[in-house]
Amino acid sequence: MPIQRDRLYADVQYLTTLNPPRSIGYPDSLKKAAAYIEKQFCKLSGRVSKQDLHQGFQNYILSYGPTEGARVIVGAHYDVCGDTPGADDNASAVAGLLELARALHEEKPEVKHRIDFVAFNFEEPPYFATEKMGSAVHAKSLKKDNVDVRLMICLEMIGYFTDKPNSQEFPHESLRSLYPSTGNFIVVVGQKEQEKTVKRVQQLIQEHSRVDVQSIAAPPGLPGVSLSDHRNYWSQGYQAVMINDTSFLRNPHYHQKSDTIDKLDFGRMTEVVRGVYAAMLNF
Repeated sequence: MPIQRDRLYADVQYLTTLNPPRSIGYPDSLKKAAAYIEKQFCKLSGRVSKQDLHQGFQNYILSYGPTEGARVIVGAHYDVCGDTPGADDNASAVAGLLELARALHEEKPEVKHRIDFVAFNFEEPPYFATEKMGSAVHAKSLKKDNVDVRLMICLEMIGYFTDKPNSQEFPHESLRSLYPSTGNFIVVVGQKEQEKTVKRVQQLIQEHSRVDVQSIAAPPGLPGVSLSDHRNYWSQGYQAVMINDTSFLRNPHYHQKSDTIDKLDFGRMTEVVRGVYAAMLNF
């Protein structure tokens, strides 16, 4: 399967070297990030569309497979928080999104459902948890059009791993005995009513990658469970999971200027993307 580590690195490198950073506080840089994503999508296919957001920004959508029928949505947000370079949050996931799209167009497999790759804007503050989130606009439009979404996969921080003992924190002490204490795994996060979906995605990623894959199906109120774009698909009644390295529960550089490319583990990140590729095709 043509998941290429060098391309993941190049994407993260471009996004994290935009100066000033790609946040709403620096709209020119945010537009450069958007243009980069659009260019990468357009290299693969003519089936690229834009969805208008506020302030002249867009979501970018690349479609593959049948034009009608059910869809699998794979998404990641391309904006950062404030003045941070955002290597893990969320250049790692944008790179994963682009690489999944490249691999699909290189292999050209037959797919059961249409796959839409969506690069979202406005996940970060001040828009988080508002209707201005790019993913909120997208999810609402799908519901309005009665689109059958079989699964939404949200890529959110997929590049930070550590083998340091006791490096993994937990949102609740009761979870400490259920999960590894070392932060070198990826987690499939879903909500309590969607356990079957969560377990299936976990199984597919685990079977097709060389990285430890954990999962949790929890109430949305558990800290961290709903802190990304998947929340907006839950609110529209869709099956959705987040693929995440546990963020601030492991990564000390979360929302800091130290969230730089040298902190990422591109070996394990490549394995995560390889596993998500299988989940995306086989769910």
